[in-house]
Amino acid sequence: MASAFDVAAYIIEKRGPTSHMKLQKLVYYSQAWSLVWDEQQLFDEQIEAWVSGPVIRRLYALCRRLFTVYPQHLTRGSARNLTKQQKDTIDAVLEFYGGRNAQWLSDLTHMESPWQDARKGLIPSQRGTREITPAALAEYYGSL
Repeated sequence: MASAFDVAAYIIEKRGPTSHMKLQKLVYYSQAWSLVWDEQQLFDEQIEAWVSGPVIRRLYALCRRLFTVYPQHLTRGSARNLTKQQKDTIDAVLEFYGGRNAQWLSDLTHMESPWQDARKGLIPSQRGTREITPAALAEYYGSL
């Protein structure tokens, strides 16, 4: 199975340097739509419901001090680890979400139930690490 780093590397390869926040959201939406369209996860890494929206902690740790992520920052992962079907799914995600800015994507995730449900009981500014499960993603995005 591919990793979140492989997905991030492919996104940077296709879109060029991208803000860290936007990259997190594009990787998140790639996972969500892969679960719906391909009926399988793109990667195993857990997605957490942070204040700023969905975050893959391991990807965050690699890029945490960066505003903009360039190819040389992704010292893990390779687009070569993705299948054609996985790339097609990510391409479709990029076609729809790729032109949006990071704040728009973050705001969108805040309006959707996978993030909201994982944050239940937390005040808006409270840090949280609850998982947004693959099942929650498949159920919500599959209903759209």
